[in-house]
Amino acid sequence: MMEGLTPTELKSILFSKRANVFYLEKCRVMQKDGRVLYLKEGKKANQYWNIPIANTTVILLGTGTSITQAAVRMLSSAGVLVGFCGGGATPLLAGTEIEWMSPQSEYRPTQYVQGWLSFWFDEDKRLLAAKNFQNKRCDFFERVWTKDRDLHDEGFYVDDREIEGALQSFRRSIDAVANVNELLSAEANFAKQLYKYSAKHADYGDFTRDVNGLDTANIFLNHGNYLAYGMAASALWVLGIPHGFAVMHGKTRRGALVFDVADLIKDAIILPGAFICARNNLENQEFRDYCLQKFTEHKVLEVMYDTVKQQSQKWQKGDGLDDGYIYQPE
Repeated sequence: MMEGLTPTELKSILFSKRANVFYLEKCRVMQKDGRVLYLKEGKKANQYWNIPIANTTVILLGTGTSITQAAVRMLSSAGVLVGFCGGGATPLLAGTEIEWMSPQSEYRPTQYVQGWLSFWFDEDKRLLAAKNFQNKRCDFFERVWTKDRDLHDEGFYVDDREIEGALQSFRRSIDAVANVNELLSAEANFAKQLYKYSAKHADYGDFTRDVNGLDTANIFLNHGNYLAYGMAASALWVLGIPHGFAVMHGKTRRGALVFDVADLIKDAIILPGAFICARNNLENQEFRDYCLQKFTEHKVLEVMYDTVKQQSQKWQKGDGLDDGYIYQPE
């Protein structure tokens, strides 16, 4: 029973250490006996499953779902981000974007958004922040591909000539670019090389990245990317930084900073995983399980959280800011 717990007791897990991301479909999410549950109707009896909200970052609600006001209230009190999406955790074919329901709390820390805005209006500093994100992206890629045994078992190695060359070229481009458009071009070229390498090593055949593509790899890439967007949106929410203050992606899209943060981990985990799971003829749920396992194994949420936090503090004077944040509304 959680009815007698205080907010501090309920949210005793550091946000960056939370393990769970849920994608639900064809069910009803509700509050029952002080817990948040989801209900699936069976032919003979209804079945309930508990959602451990204190250890959850994101809940994606797909097709055929509903949620009660009481459940939303409890999820908000625990700082869980709720999103509505199409089937399979991706938008519908018409291109509808996920709509996020952010918990409304004015008790989140203020130093991070203040630090972010202290540099964001300076174009040169914004470019430096974008470059830093891309270097962190390369660092995480190298770390994951160096030690991930599942990637090695499938023939994906960071010291392969193609990958070493792509990384070195991308790092040189990051240092050399003079504006964000040039950085976006360098990023796109890096991604193309990774797609080519992954398709080749997974024996996938010809591949062209298309968000509306109906082949398995493109579908898996969409699914995995939206899981990464959910993690990124959660990290930004708990730090109190609005999604519109992007450093790299389009300034006309309110969620652009979500894409910046998600890019930190997509190349390392989602991209190769999509081709590996496609080659092994896995189902959508099995691919999502693979992604979430890797998110936990490589501490994806913590990487996002720490990268954004460090960037927000980079141009602030003074030290001593808290290294960990437990969401505790009054």
